[in-house]
Order: sequence, then structure tokens, then C-alpha cells
Amino acid sequence: MNLPTWITVSRLLGVPIVLVLLYQPAISLQWAAVAVFLVAAGTDWLDGYLARKLNQITDLGKFLDPLVDKLLVLAPLLVLIELGQIPAWGVFLILARELAIAGWRVNQPKISGANLWGKLKTVSQITAIALLMAPLAELQGISMIVFWISVALTLISGAIYLLPASEST
Repeated sequence: MNLPTWITVSRLLGVPIVLVLLYQPAISLQWAAVAVFLVAAGTDWLDGYLARKLNQITDLGKFLDPLVDKLLVLAPLLVLIELGQIPAWGVFLILARELAIAGWRVNQPKISGANLWGKLKTVSQITAIALLMAPLAELQGISMIVFWISVALTLISGAIYLLPASEST
């Protein structure tokens, strides 16, 4: 495995830490959860940048990167459902899109990277999750708006990803 792939794998280490911190009643630990989440999410940019810069783009990296991204996004969303902060059906829409794209990708001869809409989806999800995790009551309204925008971008990016495939068949 090359350096960008190791960075992708290391992103997984942040997931259990975020989950444990989200359940803590201390506000400082909830902020720590936000910080760990944002650092882990930032490694998504770093591994992609290094893969391109070092010319180390691999099929393994193209496979692992979106998988790890899904775990980093879905794990805190599930906790936020449990904590009563977001509705399960919104997360179901995100999960359904991710499973549909993953299932479609399995049958592709070549694994392609994320397009602009996929990147917008990821950034909006990270922003929404960070806002939802932040222990500030004043952010509750805006965080829900950003969450629903991320759900919409998730569905739009999925449709854009699949539509060219259906037109060529």
C-alpha cells in the first residue's frame, strides 16, 4: 500500500473516537468529537491530493476512499439519529444512495473517481454533521437546513452518477 492509501485507512481510526466522544455529556468532549471528525474528514482531501501529486492513484485507493468516507459519514449520522437530533428517514435516503452507487460500481470494469457532484455531496455532508455535532443550541436550525441540503445533494449526485450509465445501455 502506498502513502495515500495508508492515509485513507488511518481515517478509520477517527470513527470510533468520534462515536465515543459523541455520547459524552461534557461539552468539551463534544467539541473534541467535532474536531476529530473534521481532522478525519480533512484526510480525505489529503489522500486525494497526495495520490495525484505523487502519481499514486490506484484501484485499491479508488475503492477504499469512498468506502471509508461512507463509514466516516454514516457512523455519526446513526448516533445523531439515536440522540434524537435527525430523522432516520433522512439518513435512510443517504444510505440508499450510497448502497445504490456501491452496487452499481461493483459491476463496472473500471472504477472511476468522484465527480464534482460527489465532492459537493461529501463537503455538504461533512459540514452538516459537524454542525449537528456541535453543542450549540443556536446552530440547531441552521444545522437542520444544511442537513437537508446535504440529503438533496446526495440524491442529486447519485442521479447524475447513474443517469449517464443508463443512457449508454
